[in-house]
Amino acid sequence: MRRSDQIRVLVTGGAGFLGSHLCERLLKEGKDVLCVDNFYTGTKRNIVHLLNHPYFELLRHDITFPLYVEVDEIYNLACPASPIHYQNDPVQTTKVNVHGSINMLGLAKRLKAKILQASTSEVYGDPTVHPQPEDYWGNVNCIGPRSCYDEGKRCAETLFFDYHRQHKIRIKVARIFNTYGPHMHPEDGRVISNFILQALRNQPITVYGNGSQTRSFCYVDDMVEGLIRLMETPDDFTGPVNLGNPTELSILELAQRIIQMTGSKSKISFKPLPTDDPRQRQPLIDLAKEKLGWTPKVPFEEGLKKTIAYFEELLRNKEPRTGILV
Repeated sequence: MRRSDQIRVLVTGGAGFLGSHLCERLLKEGKDVLCVDNFYTGTKRNIVHLLNHPYFELLRHDITFPLYVEVDEIYNLACPASPIHYQNDPVQTTKVNVHGSINMLGLAKRLKAKILQASTSEVYGDPTVHPQPEDYWGNVNCIGPRSCYDEGKRCAETLFFDYHRQHKIRIKVARIFNTYGPHMHPEDGRVISNFILQALRNQPITVYGNGSQTRSFCYVDDMVEGLIRLMETPDDFTGPVNLGNPTELSILELAQRIIQMTGSKSKISFKPLPTDDPRQRQPLIDLAKEKLGWTPKVPFEEGLKKTIAYFEELLRNKEPRTGILV
């Protein structure tokens, strides 16, 4: 039975990579967690160990349709976050960002609940300012193949701040930079999961362009800590706030490091750079340090070791007849 003082938290996209880690952490903190997911990219594999927890509930639902539940806080993480997935159905990607945000904001309005939006560093597009501060408005192509995600997330931020101004909704907006760790989807096309799987299979490591483009990678435990700290800030702090690891790494260096750590025989294969692929991405996290007291703690090598171990386990459990990762 739920305690009268127990906070009930809704996590949309809760069976996804980041959402599943967030659900687990919230349960450890004594919260009553409602995980909502339509399983477009999320998987029960990520949350199966939580299903018997007395304060965990799973609901299959698409947030582009209204949701009627009773909660105290909402973490809105629902959205495919890798190009291979959000470009597969770009119209639905825009819908989940716009219609989904409207539905969750409407729910927060009815319940007078606090709501956090998982925005993204993609709102900065291919940045002309480096590193990227929160007051940078970005350099985004509004009609390109990545626009469904980039502009969808930008519109979601607009909706959050308009609901805040017009309806006094208590909002928090996090701009999430590249995050990695266990529970990443093996076929999401992201650089770390791609490189690790290619290395473990001794396949060529696919590097787009010359590999000089940079990214900043934050381990999932650090990201979850940042999201929770943001949710717990006073109501007068809305964000947006950058959450990510400011340590910058070139894609070529990442490929070489993964080859070394996996003991792989893979060679690097260079291919043309995709349209609108950002040349550099690095968060300025001064605001997170000031307002949240947050900085990433997990060293990249340590996080990468855990991520490699996760994918090794996935490959060991591969269904032999179909070759599908289970």
